Amino acid sequence: MRLWKSRVEKMVDAATAQSATVSSNEAEVPLGESSGASFVLKFLRKDKSALAGMVIIGAFFVFAAVEGVLQVVGGYLRMQYLGWVLLPSNPLEVNFHNSLIAPNLGSLAALLGFDYEGRSILSQILYAAPRDAMAALLVVASAIIIGMLAGISAGYVGGWADEVLMRVTDAFLAFPAIFLAIALAILLGNGYTVVLIALVVVWWPPYARFFRAQTLRERNRGYVEASKLSGISSLRVMSRHIFPNTIDPIIAIASLDLGNVILTYSTLAFLGIGLQIGVPEWGSMTSDGLSYVPGAWWWALFPALAIMLVVVCFSIVGDRIQDLVGGRLSY
Repeated sequence: MRLWKSRVEKMVDAATAQSATVSSNEAEVPLGESSGASFVLKFLRKDKSALAGMVIIGAFFVFAAVEGVLQVVGGYLRMQYLGWVLLPSNPLEVNFHNSLIAPNLGSLAALLGFDYEGRSILSQILYAAPRDAMAALLVVASAIIIGMLAGISAGYVGGWADEVLMRVTDAFLAFPAIFLAIALAILLGNGYTVVLIALVVVWWPPYARFFRAQTLRERNRGYVEASKLSGISSLRVMSRHIFPNTIDPIIAIASLDLGNVILTYSTLAFLGIGLQIGVPEWGSMTSDGLSYVPGAWWWALFPALAIMLVVVCFSIVGDRIQDLVGGRLSY
């Protein structure tokens, strides 16, 4: 519950910080060189830790995209071997001759050791990367879209629409995200798609709160009032004027949340929820490896380190972006 509340508080703090650092006159000026993705990237390049995080994140997504395409194409063409042409070995092949062999430099496949069934830990980690990357992107993108529609509508229209939408949002926020996701996944059944749906359902409420706060801040601005007086429709005001002013803080929030989604997805896999039998997942590998600690310590350690590395990189980049957006950093 505390973790879920902290996500909401961070989003509201981001909106408040941005409001405090921009004067009312400056807010009337269209977004220019001092905002947007290009502005964020410019300053992140000057920060070594953030730059390192961006490089790791970029490599993670590039590899995940290429590997994911190979896996999909291989499955469609019934040429499954395409899914591991970039990997040191077949991550699904059982070979008890390699059972629980410790990490060594004998081959690239043996670099992180083998599990009980003789499958390379490194190959399994790389094979699972596309599903974690896809989960992060789809869940965050879907949550932003749903939260944007609900939050901006509630903040701009007000009245009964605000009450209904925010009460529904509060109902979702009343439950810890991980428990609600577990309950939904159990009710809907096993499978990757089911887990994604469960995560989307529990992930959008904080975004709705954030977009509502931003809309309440913007709707009384002079440019919004002028747009209303000129006869521009409410839908166009919301899409063309209010939404663009939420882009900067949403970049920071989404960057942090990508790591949170991967962590939550891995937690569900660790608990055995939504698993596809025979398909490696970072969380399930960690769970399976715990049964062999300390003898085969590498089985649980390296998948856990993969999760930690990706999540920490997202946190570093997201925190730095949030500092820039909130005006706490300048170069």
